[in-house]
Amino acid sequence: MDNHDVARVLNEIGTLLELKGENPFRIRAYHNAARALENLEERLEDVLREGRLEEIEGIGQRIAKKITRLVATGRLPYYEKLKKSLPAGLIDLLKVPSLGPKKAALLYKKLNIKTTKELIAACREGMVATIRGFGEKTQKTLLNGLSKMNIYGKRRLWWDANELAKPILEALKKLKGVKKAEIAGSLRRKLETVGDVDFLVASPTSAPIIEWFTSQSFVAKVVVKGKKKATVRLKEGLQADLRIIPENQFAFALLYFTGSKAHNIKLRQRSLQMGFSLSEYGFEPIKKSRALLPKKRIEESAIYKALRLYPIPPELREDRGEIEFAEKRKIPRLIEEKDIRGLFHSHTADSDGHNSLEEMVRAAEEMRLEYIGISDHSKSSFQANGMNEKRLLEQIQRIHQLNRGKKYSTYIFSGLECDILKNGKLDFPDSLLKELDFVIIASHQFFKSSEKEMTARLVKAIENPRTTMVAHPTGRLLLQREPYSIDLPTIIDACIANGKIMELNAHPMRLDMDWRLWHKAAEKGLKCSINPDAHATEDLKYFRMGVSIARKGWLEKRHVINTQSLAAIKRTLKHTV
Repeated sequence: MDNHDVARVLNEIGTLLELKGENPFRIRAYHNAARALENLEERLEDVLREGRLEEIEGIGQRIAKKITRLVATGRLPYYEKLKKSLPAGLIDLLKVPSLGPKKAALLYKKLNIKTTKELIAACREGMVATIRGFGEKTQKTLLNGLSKMNIYGKRRLWWDANELAKPILEALKKLKGVKKAEIAGSLRRKLETVGDVDFLVASPTSAPIIEWFTSQSFVAKVVVKGKKKATVRLKEGLQADLRIIPENQFAFALLYFTGSKAHNIKLRQRSLQMGFSLSEYGFEPIKKSRALLPKKRIEESAIYKALRLYPIPPELREDRGEIEFAEKRKIPRLIEEKDIRGLFHSHTADSDGHNSLEEMVRAAEEMRLEYIGISDHSKSSFQANGMNEKRLLEQIQRIHQLNRGKKYSTYIFSGLECDILKNGKLDFPDSLLKELDFVIIASHQFFKSSEKEMTARLVKAIENPRTTMVAHPTGRLLLQREPYSIDLPTIIDACIANGKIMELNAHPMRLDMDWRLWHKAAEKGLKCSINPDAHATEDLKYFRMGVSIARKGWLEKRHVINTQSLAAIKRTLKHTV
């Protein structure tokens, strides 16, 4: 267990003691010890090995013994016994804004409230207001806090979290004394949803930076304010952590706090086998080791080099074979934003889009895209103002006219997001679909069908000669709707067998097909199209999220069709449809 793991346990012991109404001095001792470990600028295991633990201000003899046992065994019977002495849900009450341990303990003692559900009921019945020290005002505040927990408790879409984090990072970089500043954690790894934001700053001074971070208008609540670390709750409900790191440790800290945990464990195991230990603080030679370690001020790439590994991009650090590939120097050159030359799956006001056809094309031209594929909804998507045959033919003619007139430097492909009917047939006859440059097939209904029915329906649609690509194959909406039941390996095989393209839907709520499936699917021969599913001009930028997810799925430029030039993509579409 490292410094942060032990500090978390000590903090929780202090909180549990407070819930039990124990001696305030004892409670404070555990919180002080936790804070001391959070601010410790060296590895706890080194301090323990050298017998210096009790020299750290804030750590006494009793707590030092508990820390030693916890690090040595990974368990602490005292902590486990303490947890069992209180109802399991009681500590969750502390997540309610404005409710501290003392008041939570009082609610338990007076009203036997052990869960947030019981607290909501007690507040609505007016029972909380009857307790001395609470009153009507506090009861109302608690109810408001409970309603906000639905926001605070949720993960955030990567895109939304990144939009919140970017301006904070840029502001941190401009502060006096800041040498480096980066985002770490799941946000840096481009995980589709994130639980918090981790900021790392390299600076010789910490107090002014901590003070700035905790006093900004974006902060709703300061959770922790220490010498080297601060945790705040942003107004949007997301938690943000800031750590101040010495510059010579920055690369190690960035690697460590980027994660993933499983990736870091593999790296640490590898370093030990090579004769040195690796932590967020740096490399430490094991006694009598002859390992060659890099210089003090290094980048992440030098850490991997010292481990005899090819540098691994943050997106791949999920312990899904990347270390074995890096060992053989087989980490691929992943796709980059600059590789994208055009976009498909864009909607206009002709169905449920917010901008006209020409506005969408103009936006694509401003992005210097060579081509854009327009694909409004078909007639069965009545909820999305799907187009009938007449309106579709009119749109096709307008696209032809714009291309002939060369009003825009961006070429326009005529397409359709075509609904798959219950019997697996497409929403329009082949005689009409053949007038289009491409057809994206999609399921927008019958989500409650069995896996067998859903799979058979989609396979039949894939086998249609007019089909070009498959849209959002699982229908998931991140943090809102689970994927419908479907046999994706069978769908992937059907696409490969029939020469069809699988969409990587780049809309932040979809990111479908899931990145975990792309590596093996691409190796088998599945082609990808990174599509923004744009319903407005500003949505075209979603392709950037798609590129991040494609990288996370190990995709290279060669796997993605919209990295092709205009001439090449015309040939691809002609061959596919």
